[in-house]
Amino acid sequence: MNSASRNNVLIIISDEHRKDALGCTGHPIVKTPNLDSLAARGTIFENAYTPSPICVPARAAMACGDYVHNIGCWDSATPYRGVPRSWMHKLRDGGIEVTSIGKLHFRSSEDDNGFSREILPMHVVDGVGWPVGLLRKDPPSFGAAPELAANVGAGASSYTDYDQAITKAACDWLLGCGESETPWVTFVSLVSPHYPLVAPSKFYDLYDPESVDFPIAYEHALRPRHAELKNIARFFDYDRHFDRRRVREARAAYYGLVSFVDDCVGRILSALDQSGQTDNTTVVYASDHGDMMGDHGFWTKQVMYEASAGIPMIAAGPGMPEGKRVGTGTSLIDLAATVVDVADLLDDTDDPFPGRSLRLIASEDDDPNRTVFSEYHDGGSTTGAFMVRWEHWKFVYYVGHDAQLFNLAQDPHELRNLAHDGMRDPDVLAAWKEGERRLRAICDPEEVNARCFADQSRRIEELGGVEACKRAYVFNHTPTPDEWRASEEGSE
Repeated sequence: MNSASRNNVLIIISDEHRKDALGCTGHPIVKTPNLDSLAARGTIFENAYTPSPICVPARAAMACGDYVHNIGCWDSATPYRGVPRSWMHKLRDGGIEVTSIGKLHFRSSEDDNGFSREILPMHVVDGVGWPVGLLRKDPPSFGAAPELAANVGAGASSYTDYDQAITKAACDWLLGCGESETPWVTFVSLVSPHYPLVAPSKFYDLYDPESVDFPIAYEHALRPRHAELKNIARFFDYDRHFDRRRVREARAAYYGLVSFVDDCVGRILSALDQSGQTDNTTVVYASDHGDMMGDHGFWTKQVMYEASAGIPMIAAGPGMPEGKRVGTGTSLIDLAATVVDVADLLDDTDDPFPGRSLRLIASEDDDPNRTVFSEYHDGGSTTGAFMVRWEHWKFVYYVGHDAQLFNLAQDPHELRNLAHDGMRDPDVLAAWKEGERRLRAICDPEEVNARCFADQSRRIEELGGVEACKRAYVFNHTPTPDEWRASEEGSE
């Protein structure tokens, strides 16, 4: 295969980038010129979602191209361990070099995760992760919660330092493979804008804290009264440590981190261009999940609101329409089908991925009827949460609790739960029934919930029991490889 005919894939994943924090999707103040340029020469998928609004399960599902309940990577202490088979395995076995650079959040590089090479990988701490999240029946207090509000502002952090190293490594890799005549797939994974909410001054200074938008439905009278959402807010009690000034500073820092990520993306795309490979490389930008940033009183992720479960998704390159906006619902699990499609490795003997290629979706008329699915089974929750999205409806089902139903066309900020106060409307009642029908076509939520709790009980015992899980690895964000190495050396 010569360089003129090869199809490469460059996937750039950020961490915790909410879907509305982009200039190209209309945010009034967020500055993302490089991602805007990528969107201008490609396609924006306006209704993209994570398969789970938490890092470890989302990334496992993305690797396998399958739902969390099918692969069993339920939570932050059950990471991907090289099985089930990933799209990376398939490509590598097909003779394509598959390189990762940056955060993976799998169990370990000692597992065969499917990559030809892992550069600067970040995996879960000590191959275990965050066991506290397993303790859902009687959760302890989350002692690391105050750190979020305490560490806000301008400056460098271990995460931005790590992203600088990832970006340099990605640029070096792309410039070094320009003469290659074999196709490649490279997965570049940045950790920003994930907290700590500390942005380099160059980017923090782009945003005046007094001028940034205030969180949606932040006042206590407007916050959700749903019992399970109260459980999550009680565990992740970040908001208790914020005052109004700190809220604005945190949002300014978050936007600064988004602009920092955009700068990293710009440098990576510039290296791709300098290598002469832009015209035959499909580029995909997405994030593992979003960030609530105070909306509805929540910080970080874990919930099914748009700011948490929704993600940005942009694709450009061969076969991707230029300047198109796609309304069809999409998911991170579609990346597996996309990469296999671009690499032309799909054959009749394959078990089909649940997802579809983004190239195929972008080439078709919008399909508002497509169902997108997400689920959550991790820390703070007392039961499984399941979301389905289609047309302008979002249905969220909680085993043992009331459901939520939102009409996103009429209520884009999800302020009115129609499952609570709109059921007299026949259209609302029909949507509620349709949401449950679509959910049960994907899985039996009661069975999945029971299976998850059984698996987590076994995992708790594997790790030494409840008390051992309470003591292990209490942190607010996964240490970078350098931080973890330093802590290990300090304990010797």
